[in-house]
Amino acid sequence: MWLRTSCELSFYIAVPTPFILMLRPRSNAQQWVAKEEYKISPHVLVYEHTDGYSNLYQRLIAPEGAFSIRTSADVKVVDQLDQTPGAPFVEVQNLPDQVLSYLLPSRYCESDRFNEMAIEITNGKAPGYDQVASIEKWLCKRILYTPGESNFAISAVEVNQRQSGVCRDLAHLGIALCRSLSIPARLVVGYLYDLKPMDLHAWFEAYVGDRWYTFDAVHQGARAGYVAVGYGRDAADVAVFNQFGPSVFPTVQTVRVEKIDEFI
Repeated sequence: MWLRTSCELSFYIAVPTPFILMLRPRSNAQQWVAKEEYKISPHVLVYEHTDGYSNLYQRLIAPEGAFSIRTSADVKVVDQLDQTPGAPFVEVQNLPDQVLSYLLPSRYCESDRFNEMAIEITNGKAPGYDQVASIEKWLCKRILYTPGESNFAISAVEVNQRQSGVCRDLAHLGIALCRSLSIPARLVVGYLYDLKPMDLHAWFEAYVGDRWYTFDAVHQGARAGYVAVGYGRDAADVAVFNQFGPSVFPTVQTVRVEKIDEFI
């Protein structure tokens, strides 16, 4: 499946403001980025770097006045997400070094608080993929998805108390439940084709059977159309923009995902 993603962010800047942006998808085993456009108005000097999670970041100083970022990408994504019921749990001593950080509690995923709850949710399931699938099913049935409810991330403990949240919040709870069972889990932010209402989306991946698998606390099952932009322990690692100084919020935020016949 070929998808064309686009995102526009517009701000009014009162004083010169440093930004760190994360808006460029990278090619990997699940997606191929064939074409990109990245426009900043007014144009300023931009430095790009790769963080510890292999995300592409752009650093700049936004000038006073109207400031906008427009991105688009043509991406080939898999037609069907992999599902492997029965994929085994990987013992901690056998995990790759780069996966170990996804076992630990983090700012928004207090996994040390959820062991008993995770055991109850996954009762009778084989360790590994089947446990994560059970967590995904439980989240979709029990935690209310409320798009547009909040601009601020809340932690897994808060999500469980509220029993509701945006996609990012539900993913935080899924991650915490997985980690409490010693299953590495990470947050992914990006685009999802045919998401309603359309916006940037967040889901989670779990490491079982010696690889990462996609799970979605909002849309259970192996639907296609995901374009990943960033990976991290939780929302603190994958914000599409961070700004430093007086707080600013987008005056315009427009996200589109279109299906195209083929890349031309």
